Amino acid sequence: MFTGLIEEVGEIVAVEPVGDSLRLTVRGPIVTADAGHGDSIQVSGVCLTVIEQGTAADGAGTFTADVMEQSVRMSTLGELAPGDRVNLERAARVDSRLGGHIVQGHVDGTARLLSVTPHDNWKTLRFALDPALAPLLVDKGSVTLSGVSLTVSSISGPADPQPWFEVSLIPETLSATTLGALAPGDRVNLETDILARHVQRMLQFADPTDPTAPAGNHEGTPA
Repeated sequence: MFTGLIEEVGEIVAVEPVGDSLRLTVRGPIVTADAGHGDSIQVSGVCLTVIEQGTAADGAGTFTADVMEQSVRMSTLGELAPGDRVNLERAARVDSRLGGHIVQGHVDGTARLLSVTPHDNWKTLRFALDPALAPLLVDKGSVTLSGVSLTVSSISGPADPQPWFEVSLIPETLSATTLGALAPGDRVNLETDILARHVQRMLQFADPTDPTAPAGNHEGTPA
């Protein structure tokens, strides 16, 4: 479990194809300072498990993790190359403050940057959203982009044929994460709020004949 507050921007050291999956080696001296075999580190929003750590001989401050086929398919990790920058965060401690929101590191898909609107000291980024994910985002709700916990500042209406949403980035987020370097057309990993996903799933199983069941789009019935 993570909070979406990025600890450092790391660097991809190596990408090794392993069948239909990948093995990534990432440099991140802060997140590896107390990391051990089997620990979880989120890499640009994707929860990965440490399988090896670098040594003084081969590069201290690095860790290696496997990326399974589903994560490659649903995220941008399959597009990474040595030298690319990634957002890194260690798993949250149970005694730490939850400064962002509950982030699982389980990516729902990707979002494509449509536009960047600069302001005096901040920027508004608008992203295209998969229609299937649109019901899971709400105005002023939480969303995770490339591992960063953000608040939805504006969102398209239900009838919009191409759903979109916006986030507003303060200077700290622009400089301390990879989001400040994005350009229109770039893709980011997107994770919706776990509470919204649970509600959607519960509504899918609700009995449409039960008068006490919540209203919603039930499986097998029209929206």
